[in-house]
Amino acid sequence: MSEVQASAVPETRIHPSAVVEDGAVIGAGVEIGPFCHVGPEARLGDGVRLVSHVVVAGRTTVGPRTRIYPFASIGHPPQDLKFRGEDSTLTIGADCQIREGVTMNPGTAGGGLATVVGDSCAFLANSHVGHDCRVGNHVVFSNNVMLAGHCQVGDYAILGGGAAVIQFARVGAHSFVGGLSGLENDLIPYGMAVGNRAYLSGLNIIGLQRRGFSREEIHALRRAYRLLFALEGTLMERVEDVAAEFDQHPIVQEILAFIREGGKRSVCTPREAPGAA
Repeated sequence: MSEVQASAVPETRIHPSAVVEDGAVIGAGVEIGPFCHVGPEARLGDGVRLVSHVVVAGRTTVGPRTRIYPFASIGHPPQDLKFRGEDSTLTIGADCQIREGVTMNPGTAGGGLATVVGDSCAFLANSHVGHDCRVGNHVVFSNNVMLAGHCQVGDYAILGGGAAVIQFARVGAHSFVGGLSGLENDLIPYGMAVGNRAYLSGLNIIGLQRRGFSREEIHALRRAYRLLFALEGTLMERVEDVAAEFDQHPIVQEILAFIREGGKRSVCTPREAPGAA
């Protein structure tokens, strides 16, 4: 290797007060700050930075360039009383920001033994990702968000400060959960839920505009939303009506696919809408 090539390889820096257990895999250009602890089965991708007082435990993989701030607890055993020490994993994607006091737990035998977080996510101070969750890409958790076990969160979803999501709930892509909301039902893609208990309050129009959706796409979503949550018939009957009318609109079809797929929770509906039977 030439001197030029050698100098291009980022230097890995580990503070003398940090503890990196034998067996840990540390990528190129990793920075491990004061009083951090990296367990023997942890894997830190290239360019990861642990600012200080960070613990990465268990079979945890942290993707390249992710930055983790003080007092985050990443990969400690799940907060599930049924957990019996089974081998399970936590995988965090690239380019994430994990702020102070964040907790993330690996999976359990009852949920596939894996918790997975995507790329380019931001988890603000004291937010929590429970065991067996699946979090997509470009997701934002504001301060003190609580995501219970077995939840799914789609790409570009935003959860406001202090929001709580019940176990097994699904939060659709491009959706928004308002601050201090308690979500106990599935939130459709592009939807917005507020309140405790949370109800569907419309579409995440601001998020759609920020993500570059066209006026035509947004208008189509609005028309489909009004039909989907009208007062006539059951939700599944209205799903089929909307599917036929908007068969050329992929983002409408995405919402319908989410509802058809179903889960362990009902679909979050507007206050004035009938039940999601």
